[in-house]
Amino acid sequence: MKTLHLYLLRQILATTLLTVAVFTFVLLLVNLMRDILPLLVAGQVSFKLVVQAVGLLIPWVLVFALPMGLLTATLLVFGRFSADQELTAARAGGISLVALVTPILLLSLTACGLSAWINLELGPASRVAYVNLKGQFISQLTANSLPAGQLVYFPTFTVLVEKNDHGALTEVNLDFQRKGTGDLIRVHAPSGRLWEDNTNHTLVFDLDEPRTMTLGAHPHFDAARSWPYPFDLSSATNKNVTPSISDMTFWQLQDRYQFTGRQLENTNMTDIGTNSVADFQATQAVLRKATLLEHARIRSEMHRQVAFSFACFSFTLIGVPLGIRVHRRETNIGIVIALLLVVVYYVFIMLGQSLSGRPGFHSEIIFWLPNFLFQIIGGALLWRANRGI
Repeated sequence: MKTLHLYLLRQILATTLLTVAVFTFVLLLVNLMRDILPLLVAGQVSFKLVVQAVGLLIPWVLVFALPMGLLTATLLVFGRFSADQELTAARAGGISLVALVTPILLLSLTACGLSAWINLELGPASRVAYVNLKGQFISQLTANSLPAGQLVYFPTFTVLVEKNDHGALTEVNLDFQRKGTGDLIRVHAPSGRLWEDNTNHTLVFDLDEPRTMTLGAHPHFDAARSWPYPFDLSSATNKNVTPSISDMTFWQLQDRYQFTGRQLENTNMTDIGTNSVADFQATQAVLRKATLLEHARIRSEMHRQVAFSFACFSFTLIGVPLGIRVHRRETNIGIVIALLLVVVYYVFIMLGQSLSGRPGFHSEIIFWLPNFLFQIIGGALLWRANRGI
Protein backbone atom coordinates (compact mmCIF):
# COMPACT_ATOMS: atom_id res chain seq x y z
CA MET A 1 0.00 0.00 0.00
CA LYS A 2 2.75 2.41 0.92
CA THR A 3 4.52 1.76 -2.39
CA LEU A 4 1.32 2.32 -4.37
CA HIS A 5 0.50 5.50 -2.45
CA LEU A 6 3.96 6.95 -3.02
CA TYR A 7 3.80 5.98 -6.70
CA LEU A 8 0.43 7.72 -7.22
CA LEU A 9 1.46 10.77 -5.21
CA ARG A 10 4.63 11.20 -7.26
CA GLN A 11 2.67 10.85 -10.49
CA ILE A 12 0.01 13.35 -9.37
CA LEU A 13 2.54 15.87 -8.06
CA ALA A 14 4.74 15.74 -11.14
CA THR A 15 1.80 16.02 -13.54
CA THR A 16 0.18 18.79 -11.46
CA LEU A 17 3.34 20.88 -11.50
CA LEU A 18 3.55 20.49 -15.26
CA THR A 19 -0.11 21.28 -15.97
CA VAL A 20 -0.17 24.22 -13.52
CA ALA A 21 2.92 25.62 -15.24
CA VAL A 22 1.24 25.27 -18.65
CA PHE A 23 -2.01 26.90 -17.56
CA THR A 24 -0.10 29.67 -15.74
CA PHE A 25 1.94 30.35 -18.87
CA VAL A 26 -1.17 30.50 -21.07
CA LEU A 27 -3.05 32.84 -18.71
CA LEU A 28 0.03 35.01 -18.29
CA LEU A 29 0.50 35.20 -22.04
CA VAL A 30 -3.11 36.31 -22.55
CA ASN A 31 -2.75 39.13 -19.99
CA LEU A 32 0.69 40.17 -21.24
CA MET A 33 -0.42 40.29 -24.88
CA ARG A 34 -3.40 42.42 -23.93
CA ASP A 35 -1.79 44.89 -21.52
CA ILE A 36 2.00 44.89 -21.68
CA LEU A 37 3.67 43.32 -24.72
CA PRO A 38 2.39 45.93 -27.21
CA LEU A 39 3.85 48.66 -25.01
CA LEU A 40 7.17 46.80 -24.71
CA VAL A 41 7.43 46.25 -28.47
CA ALA A 42 6.69 49.93 -29.06
CA GLY A 43 9.46 50.86 -26.63
CA GLN A 44 6.93 52.52 -24.33
CA VAL A 45 7.94 50.69 -21.12
CA SER A 46 11.15 49.31 -19.68
CA PHE A 47 11.90 45.61 -19.40
CA LYS A 48 12.20 46.00 -15.62
CA LEU A 49 8.57 47.06 -15.32
CA VAL A 50 7.51 44.12 -17.49
CA VAL A 51 9.33 41.70 -15.18
CA GLN A 52 7.62 43.30 -12.17
CA ALA A 53 4.25 43.01 -13.88
CA VAL A 54 4.81 39.31 -14.62
CA GLY A 55 5.76 38.69 -10.99
CA LEU A 56 2.56 40.37 -9.80
CA LEU A 57 0.39 38.52 -12.32
CA ILE A 58 1.59 35.03 -11.37
CA PRO A 59 -0.26 34.83 -8.00
CA TRP A 60 -3.41 36.17 -9.63
CA VAL A 61 -3.43 33.61 -12.45
CA LEU A 62 -2.58 30.82 -9.98
CA VAL A 63 -6.07 31.35 -8.56
CA PHE A 64 -7.36 29.71 -11.75
CA ALA A 65 -4.36 27.61 -12.82
CA LEU A 66 -4.04 25.53 -9.63
CA PRO A 67 -7.53 23.90 -9.68
CA MET A 68 -7.37 23.42 -13.45
CA GLY A 69 -3.92 21.82 -13.22
CA LEU A 70 -4.91 19.45 -10.41
CA LEU A 71 -8.04 18.35 -12.27
CA THR A 72 -6.10 17.70 -15.48
CA ALA A 73 -3.39 15.79 -13.57
CA THR A 74 -5.99 13.59 -11.85
CA LEU A 75 -7.69 12.70 -15.13
CA LEU A 76 -4.40 11.95 -16.89
CA VAL A 77 -2.83 9.88 -14.10
CA PHE A 78 -5.87 7.74 -13.32
CA GLY A 79 -6.67 7.37 -17.01
CA ARG A 80 -3.21 5.85 -17.57
CA PHE A 81 -3.43 3.91 -14.28
CA SER A 82 -6.62 2.23 -15.49
CA ALA A 83 -5.50 1.78 -19.11
CA ASP A 84 -2.28 0.03 -18.05
CA GLN A 85 -4.29 -2.45 -15.96
CA GLU A 86 -2.54 -1.24 -12.81
CA LEU A 87 -5.89 -0.67 -11.16
CA THR A 88 -6.92 -4.24 -11.99
CA ALA A 89 -3.69 -5.53 -10.45
CA ALA A 90 -4.29 -3.49 -7.29
CA ARG A 91 -7.81 -4.85 -6.96
CA ALA A 92 -6.52 -8.40 -7.48
CA GLY A 93 -4.23 -7.77 -4.51
CA GLY A 94 -7.23 -6.94 -2.33
CA ILE A 95 -6.78 -3.13 -2.37
CA SER A 96 -9.95 -1.10 -2.72
CA LEU A 97 -10.11 2.00 -4.87
CA VAL A 98 -11.12 4.18 -1.89
CA ALA A 99 -8.06 3.08 0.10
CA LEU A 100 -5.93 3.66 -2.98
CA VAL A 101 -7.04 7.24 -3.60
CA THR A 102 -7.23 8.40 0.03
CA PRO A 103 -3.75 10.07 -0.08
CA ILE A 104 -4.74 11.83 -3.33
CA LEU A 105 -7.85 13.24 -1.68
CA LEU A 106 -5.78 14.38 1.30
CA LEU A 107 -3.37 16.03 -1.15
CA SER A 108 -6.30 17.87 -2.75
CA LEU A 109 -7.36 19.17 0.68
CA THR A 110 -3.82 20.46 1.18
CA ALA A 111 -4.12 22.15 -2.23
CA CYS A 112 -7.38 23.69 -0.99
CA GLY A 113 -5.46 25.31 1.86
CA LEU A 114 -2.91 26.73 -0.59
CA SER A 115 -5.72 27.83 -2.89
CA ALA A 116 -7.49 29.55 0.02
CA TRP A 117 -4.38 31.59 0.82
CA ILE A 118 -4.07 32.62 -2.83
CA ASN A 119 -7.79 33.37 -3.23
CA LEU A 120 -8.30 35.23 0.02
CA GLU A 121 -5.05 37.17 0.34
CA LEU A 122 -2.23 36.81 -2.18
CA GLY A 123 -4.17 36.92 -5.45
CA PRO A 124 -6.28 40.07 -4.77
CA ALA A 125 -3.31 41.93 -3.28
CA SER A 126 -1.15 41.09 -6.31
CA ARG A 127 -3.92 42.14 -8.68
CA VAL A 128 -4.23 45.56 -7.03
CA ALA A 129 -0.44 46.00 -7.09
CA TYR A 130 -0.45 45.11 -10.80
CA VAL A 131 -3.14 47.68 -11.58
CA ASN A 132 -1.16 50.32 -9.68
CA LEU A 133 1.99 49.33 -11.56
CA LYS A 134 0.25 49.95 -14.89
CA GLY A 135 0.20 53.65 -14.00
CA GLN A 136 3.99 53.63 -14.24
CA PHE A 137 3.73 52.49 -17.85
CA ILE A 138 1.95 55.75 -18.63
CA SER A 139 4.62 57.80 -16.86
CA GLN A 140 7.29 56.47 -19.24
CA LEU A 141 5.43 57.66 -22.33
CA THR A 142 7.16 60.49 -24.19
CA ALA A 143 6.32 62.43 -27.32
CA ASN A 144 8.74 60.30 -29.35
CA SER A 145 7.65 56.94 -27.92
CA LEU A 146 3.90 57.24 -28.59
CA PRO A 147 3.37 54.20 -30.86
CA ALA A 148 1.85 54.74 -34.31
CA GLY A 149 -0.93 52.54 -35.64
CA GLN A 150 -1.77 51.27 -32.17
CA LEU A 151 -4.61 52.21 -29.84
CA VAL A 152 -3.05 53.44 -26.58
CA TYR A 153 -5.17 53.49 -23.41
CA PHE A 154 -4.73 56.26 -20.84
CA PRO A 155 -6.66 56.56 -17.58
CA THR A 156 -8.75 59.45 -18.98
CA PHE A 157 -8.69 58.96 -22.76
CA THR A 158 -7.48 56.80 -25.67
CA VAL A 159 -5.37 57.90 -28.65
CA LEU A 160 -4.61 56.44 -32.06
CA VAL A 161 -2.21 58.10 -34.52
CA GLU A 162 -1.29 56.95 -38.00
CA LYS A 163 2.25 58.37 -37.84
CA ASN A 164 4.50 59.89 -35.20
CA ASP A 165 7.63 61.61 -36.48
CA HIS A 166 9.37 62.83 -33.32
CA GLY A 167 6.17 64.38 -31.99
CA ALA A 168 4.72 65.44 -35.36
CA LEU A 169 1.47 63.49 -35.58
CA THR A 170 -0.61 62.47 -38.59
CA GLU A 171 -4.26 61.36 -38.54
CA VAL A 172 -4.89 61.79 -34.82
CA ASN A 173 -7.93 60.20 -33.13
CA LEU A 174 -8.79 60.91 -29.50
CA ASP A 175 -11.66 59.67 -27.32
CA PHE A 176 -12.38 61.02 -23.84
CA GLN A 177 -15.25 61.90 -21.51
CA ARG A 178 -16.16 65.49 -20.82
CA LYS A 179 -16.03 66.39 -17.15
CA GLY A 180 -19.38 67.20 -15.62
CA THR A 181 -21.66 65.91 -18.39
CA GLY A 182 -19.95 62.58 -19.00
CA ASP A 183 -20.50 62.92 -22.76
CA LEU A 184 -18.10 60.97 -24.95
CA ILE A 185 -15.98 63.33 -27.05
CA ARG A 186 -14.45 61.94 -30.24
CA VAL A 187 -11.81 64.09 -31.91
CA HIS A 188 -10.13 63.66 -35.31
CA ALA A 189 -7.44 65.89 -36.74
CA PRO A 190 -5.36 65.45 -39.92
CA SER A 191 -2.21 66.60 -38.10
CA GLY A 192 -0.91 67.86 -34.81
CA ARG A 193 1.99 67.93 -32.44
CA LEU A 194 2.70 66.15 -29.20
CA TRP A 195 5.08 67.82 -26.81
CA GLU A 196 6.14 67.44 -23.21
CA ASP A 197 5.66 70.05 -20.52
CA ASN A 198 8.41 69.00 -18.12
CA THR A 199 7.51 71.74 -15.63
CA ASN A 200 4.00 70.41 -15.07
CA HIS A 201 4.87 66.82 -16.05
CA THR A 202 2.23 66.70 -18.78
CA LEU A 203 1.89 65.62 -22.40
CA VAL A 204 0.10 68.15 -24.59
CA PHE A 205 -1.72 67.29 -27.82
CA ASP A 206 -1.84 70.40 -30.04
CA LEU A 207 -4.12 69.49 -32.96
CA ASP A 208 -4.64 71.34 -36.25
CA GLU A 209 -8.19 71.85 -37.56
CA PRO A 210 -9.74 69.16 -35.41
CA ARG A 211 -13.27 67.94 -35.96
CA THR A 212 -15.02 67.11 -32.70
CA MET A 213 -18.07 64.89 -32.36
CA THR A 214 -19.98 64.91 -29.07
CA LEU A 215 -21.89 61.72 -28.31
CA GLY A 216 -24.55 62.21 -25.68
CA ALA A 217 -28.11 63.38 -25.28
CA HIS A 218 -27.63 65.86 -28.15
CA PRO A 219 -24.96 64.60 -30.60
CA HIS A 220 -23.33 67.32 -32.67
CA PHE A 221 -20.16 68.23 -34.56
CA ASP A 222 -17.79 71.09 -33.77
CA ALA A 223 -14.78 72.49 -35.57
CA ALA A 224 -11.94 74.54 -34.11
CA ARG A 225 -8.71 76.10 -35.39
CA SER A 226 -6.57 74.49 -32.70
CA TRP A 227 -7.17 72.10 -29.86
CA PRO A 228 -4.60 71.69 -27.08
CA TYR A 229 -5.18 68.88 -24.59
CA PRO A 230 -2.78 68.32 -21.67
CA PHE A 231 -2.51 64.94 -19.95
CA ASP A 232 -1.12 64.92 -16.42
CA LEU A 233 1.38 62.05 -16.14
CA SER A 234 1.98 62.58 -12.43
CA SER A 235 -1.59 61.58 -11.63
CA ALA A 236 -1.00 58.21 -13.28
CA THR A 237 2.01 57.43 -11.13
CA ASN A 238 1.15 58.97 -7.79
CA LYS A 239 -2.42 57.83 -7.46
CA ASN A 240 -2.88 54.27 -6.26
CA VAL A 241 -5.99 52.53 -7.48
CA THR A 242 -8.60 51.92 -4.79
CA PRO A 243 -9.39 48.21 -5.04
CA SER A 244 -12.80 47.28 -6.32
CA ILE A 245 -14.88 44.71 -4.45
CA SER A 246 -13.68 41.93 -6.76
CA ASP A 247 -10.03 42.85 -6.03
CA MET A 248 -10.27 43.13 -2.23
CA THR A 249 -8.72 40.57 0.07
CA PHE A 250 -11.05 38.57 2.30
CA TRP A 251 -10.09 40.65 5.34
CA GLN A 252 -10.72 43.93 3.50
CA LEU A 253 -14.09 42.58 2.42
CA GLN A 254 -14.86 41.58 5.99
CA ASP A 255 -14.07 45.08 7.29
CA ARG A 256 -16.12 46.67 4.52
CA TYR A 257 -19.00 44.27 5.17
CA GLN A 258 -19.11 45.24 8.83
CA PHE A 259 -18.94 48.93 7.90
CA THR A 260 -21.88 48.69 5.47
CA GLY A 261 -23.78 46.69 8.09
CA ARG A 262 -23.38 49.55 10.55
CA GLN A 263 -24.50 51.96 7.83
CA LEU A 264 -27.69 49.97 7.35
CA GLU A 265 -28.37 49.98 11.09
CA ASN A 266 -27.89 53.75 11.29
CA THR A 267 -29.75 54.68 8.11
CA ASN A 268 -32.95 55.62 9.89
CA MET A 269 -31.05 57.63 12.50
CA THR A 270 -28.84 59.66 10.15
CA ASP A 271 -29.64 63.35 9.85
CA ILE A 272 -28.44 64.60 6.48
CA GLY A 273 -29.52 68.15 7.02
CA THR A 274 -32.48 68.38 4.64
CA ASN A 275 -35.28 70.79 5.49
CA SER A 276 -38.03 68.81 3.86
CA VAL A 277 -39.22 65.61 5.53
CA ALA A 278 -40.12 64.18 2.12
CA ASP A 279 -36.69 64.95 0.73
CA PHE A 280 -35.10 63.46 3.82
CA GLN A 281 -37.06 60.20 3.48
CA ALA A 282 -36.38 59.96 -0.27
CA THR A 283 -32.66 60.50 0.24
CA GLN A 284 -32.60 57.94 3.04
CA ALA A 285 -34.30 55.41 0.78
CA VAL A 286 -31.74 55.98 -1.97
CA LEU A 287 -28.84 55.68 0.47
CA ARG A 288 -30.26 52.52 2.02
CA LYS A 289 -30.80 50.90 -1.38
CA ALA A 290 -27.22 51.67 -2.48
CA THR A 291 -25.83 50.35 0.80
CA LEU A 292 -27.93 47.18 0.53
CA LEU A 293 -26.56 46.53 -2.96
CA GLU A 294 -22.97 47.03 -1.81
CA HIS A 295 -23.60 44.87 1.26
CA ALA A 296 -24.94 42.07 -0.96
CA ARG A 297 -22.04 42.33 -3.42
CA ILE A 298 -19.49 42.13 -0.61
CA ARG A 299 -21.19 39.11 0.95
CA SER A 300 -21.33 37.45 -2.46
CA GLU A 301 -17.62 38.09 -3.13
CA MET A 302 -16.64 36.66 0.27
CA HIS A 303 -18.56 33.49 -0.50
CA ARG A 304 -17.01 33.30 -3.96
CA GLN A 305 -13.47 33.44 -2.59
CA VAL A 306 -14.12 30.79 0.05
CA ALA A 307 -16.16 28.51 -2.23
CA PHE A 308 -13.60 28.67 -5.01
CA SER A 309 -10.92 27.58 -2.55
CA PHE A 310 -12.60 24.14 -2.42
CA ALA A 311 -12.45 23.69 -6.19
CA CYS A 312 -9.29 21.56 -5.88
CA PHE A 313 -11.08 18.94 -3.75
CA SER A 314 -14.21 18.99 -5.93
CA PHE A 315 -12.19 18.58 -9.13
CA THR A 316 -10.11 15.75 -7.66
CA LEU A 317 -13.11 13.87 -6.32
CA ILE A 318 -14.84 13.87 -9.71
CA GLY A 319 -11.60 13.52 -11.69
CA VAL A 320 -10.57 10.17 -10.16
CA PRO A 321 -13.62 8.12 -11.26
CA LEU A 322 -13.90 9.95 -14.59
CA GLY A 323 -10.26 9.21 -15.37
CA ILE A 324 -10.87 5.53 -14.58
CA ARG A 325 -14.02 5.43 -16.71
CA VAL A 326 -12.31 7.08 -19.68
CA HIS A 327 -9.67 4.34 -19.46
CA ARG A 328 -7.37 6.03 -21.98
CA ARG A 329 -3.65 6.83 -22.09
CA GLU A 330 -4.01 9.74 -24.54
CA THR A 331 -3.48 13.10 -22.89
CA ASN A 332 -5.77 14.95 -25.30
CA ILE A 333 -8.86 13.12 -24.00
CA GLY A 334 -8.04 14.05 -20.41
CA ILE A 335 -7.41 17.68 -21.32
CA VAL A 336 -10.72 17.92 -23.21
CA ILE A 337 -12.66 16.48 -20.26
CA ALA A 338 -10.83 18.82 -17.88
CA LEU A 339 -11.70 21.85 -19.99
CA LEU A 340 -15.36 20.82 -20.17
CA LEU A 341 -15.56 20.43 -16.39
CA VAL A 342 -13.82 23.77 -15.88
CA VAL A 343 -16.30 25.46 -18.23
CA VAL A 344 -19.24 23.99 -16.30
CA TYR A 345 -17.73 25.12 -13.00
CA TYR A 346 -17.02 28.66 -14.21
CA VAL A 347 -20.50 29.04 -15.66
CA PHE A 348 -21.81 28.92 -12.10
CA ILE A 349 -19.14 31.39 -10.97
CA MET A 350 -20.00 33.86 -13.74
CA LEU A 351 -23.72 33.46 -13.07
CA GLY A 352 -23.18 34.19 -9.40
CA GLN A 353 -21.08 37.26 -10.20
CA SER A 354 -23.73 38.59 -12.58
CA LEU A 355 -26.38 38.26 -9.85
CA SER A 356 -24.20 39.56 -7.00
CA GLY A 357 -25.86 43.00 -7.10
CA ARG A 358 -29.34 41.54 -6.58
CA PRO A 359 -29.89 40.63 -2.93
CA GLY A 360 -33.06 38.66 -3.63
CA PHE A 361 -31.26 36.05 -5.77
CA HIS A 362 -28.80 35.00 -3.01
CA SER A 363 -25.92 34.63 -5.43
CA GLU A 364 -23.69 33.28 -2.65
CA ILE A 365 -25.59 29.98 -2.92
CA ILE A 366 -24.78 29.78 -6.64
CA PHE A 367 -21.04 29.91 -5.87
CA TRP A 368 -21.35 26.80 -3.70
CA LEU A 369 -23.52 24.83 -6.13
CA PRO A 370 -20.71 23.54 -8.41
CA ASN A 371 -18.79 22.27 -5.37
CA PHE A 372 -21.84 20.43 -4.09
CA LEU A 373 -22.68 19.01 -7.53
CA PHE A 374 -19.13 17.90 -8.31
CA GLN A 375 -18.65 16.34 -4.89
CA ILE A 376 -21.98 14.51 -4.94
CA ILE A 377 -21.48 13.23 -8.49
CA GLY A 378 -17.82 12.43 -7.84
CA GLY A 379 -18.64 10.58 -4.62
CA ALA A 380 -21.33 8.53 -6.38
CA LEU A 381 -19.03 7.69 -9.30
CA LEU A 382 -16.19 6.80 -6.92
CA TRP A 383 -18.51 4.50 -4.96
CA ARG A 384 -19.62 2.77 -8.16
CA ALA A 385 -16.02 2.46 -9.39
CA ASN A 386 -14.96 1.02 -6.02
CA ARG A 387 -17.60 -1.68 -6.41
CA GLY A 388 -16.57 -2.30 -10.00
CA ILE A 389 -19.87 -1.12 -11.44
